[in-house]
Amino acid sequence: MDRLIFNPYKVHKYGQWYRLLTSGFIHADWMHLIFNMYVCYNFGRIVEQEYDIAFEEKGWYYFLLLYIGGIIGSILPTYKKHKDNYSYNALGASGAVSAIVFVFILFEPTAKLALLFFPIPLPAWIFGLLYIAFEIYMDKRGSSNINHNAHFWGAMFGIVFTLCLKPLLITEFFQKVVGMFQ
Repeated sequence: MDRLIFNPYKVHKYGQWYRLLTSGFIHADWMHLIFNMYVCYNFGRIVEQEYDIAFEEKGWYYFLLLYIGGIIGSILPTYKKHKDNYSYNALGASGAVSAIVFVFILFEPTAKLALLFFPIPLPAWIFGLLYIAFEIYMDKRGSSNINHNAHFWGAMFGIVFTLCLKPLLITEFFQKVVGMFQ
């Protein structure tokens, strides 16, 4: 684990850039892994189908780039913030999973989403806004071992990456959201 975990200091000082990617394939414990893969499976199936429709034969390739880019793109701001902190470590695929969940929200903003500990279904776009607000709050609070910053930036990466591939999706997103109120 020590050779694969994201340690910004080791990346900066020793040029161990591979850690930006390898840290996304290790997890703190079985529950961390199971939760990430459960969410990834449930939302990933739908996002992969949407990518296949939107990008045809390149859908699988873009989905793979979304996942890998979500790992790396979500951890880069943490690298910048902690590159001189030799004791900071991070691991897990949460940034990539956040990217996938937010691409799902981009495609299906009116779908109902809920959490186990907050079982009230909300439209996906509202759920996404609340999730982002929570992640920003928890990152500023800074009292946990969870890299909330990676969740936020993973979500942003997923949205920006997908909109770069197909900018018209933003129009479709807003049409669906506005349609909820008509």
